Amino acid sequence: MEDYHVAKFVQYRGRDLGLFAIYDGHLGDSVPAYLQKHLFNNILKEEEFWTDPQRSISKAYERTDQAILSHSPDLGRGGSTAVTAILINGLQLWVANVGDSRAVLSRRGQAIQMSIDHEPNTERESIEDRGGFVSNMPGDVARVNGQLAVSRAFGDKNLKTHLRSDPDVTNANVDADNDFLILASDGLWKVMSNQEAVDIAKKIRDPQKAAKQLVIESLHRESKDDISCIVIRFKG
Repeated sequence: MEDYHVAKFVQYRGRDLGLFAIYDGHLGDSVPAYLQKHLFNNILKEEEFWTDPQRSISKAYERTDQAILSHSPDLGRGGSTAVTAILINGLQLWVANVGDSRAVLSRRGQAIQMSIDHEPNTERESIEDRGGFVSNMPGDVARVNGQLAVSRAFGDKNLKTHLRSDPDVTNANVDADNDFLILASDGLWKVMSNQEAVDIAKKIRDPQKAAKQLVIESLHRESKDDISCIVIRFKG
């Protein structure tokens, strides 16, 4: 396992914040461990977070990636995807991601994908513009320069000139129509659709038990990748 996660509530500047994240590492766990310690701190350090969360999250992602690259002798040549969610006062939800870990919102039982999977084939033009290439060799999965199966990631110094680390950021108001949010690494999404995950989770009131059941179901479906999952149930 090279996955790390965050799931906690904190008081910050008079607000209740829920901080949730899954970091799916590759070529070692140093980068996801670094993200677990530093990414949310970097986001909240942005002075304009309360007035322009989208810009602040994007700037913090980029600044964190630069810090990882500058510490590459200690952190190694690996990297990590990330999906993060910030819940402000239980009313506003901000989701960001790089890579293929995913956030899925249940709204009245219907699955709504809040993140964008950054796959080499879908961002081929960007990769090629940066001097890289996309190849299905070796194997049958599209990879940047035949190595990495995502087109955006933290770290990966050897590939960084051909990769992006800027996140896609989305937001939603949390109201009575929103049931819960699922964050999970690609080990779950490779064997389960968004709606299937929502259908499983909505039957289980306790969010921790719901997350555990989603992992168990992924294993039953013979997922071969790391599986990490968080379920955040809204009070409604």
